[in-house]
Amino acid sequence: MSTRALIEQIMGQRRFAVSGVSRNPEEYGYRVYKALKAAGYTVFAINPNTDEIDGDLCYPSLDNVPGPIDCLVTVTPPEVTQETVQLAGRLRIPYVWMQPGSESTAAINLARANAMHVIAGGPCIIEVAAARRRRELQMA
Repeated sequence: MSTRALIEQIMGQRRFAVSGVSRNPEEYGYRVYKALKAAGYTVFAINPNTDEIDGDLCYPSLDNVPGPIDCLVTVTPPEVTQETVQLAGRLRIPYVWMQPGSESTAAINLARANAMHVIAGGPCIIEVAAARRRRELQMA
């Protein structure tokens, strides 16, 4: 499957978990979370160091999220991404989008070994979500 087709498939999903959400509005973890929410997705914040992000519940780990997750988005250091992907594989999350800088060869290989579809090395999901939202608003 081409990267473009995979991106379209992922953006057609509904339930995203963002691992590495930050309370700091300047950080990518915060910006990714907010961009996906603004685009109309159901988004779960994952950060073991806080209980909430702007009043939204924050989960310490993927396995604390109620219900299935369609796509994991990582905004974490590569070694944390690898640990998170391992858990995502056990939870049978079908897609993972590793934000630029969060990926590693080991994490990518682990995701593929768990039959996950992977976006890594770009593009940033913020731009993709924003562009998709603009298209939807133009059609409305």
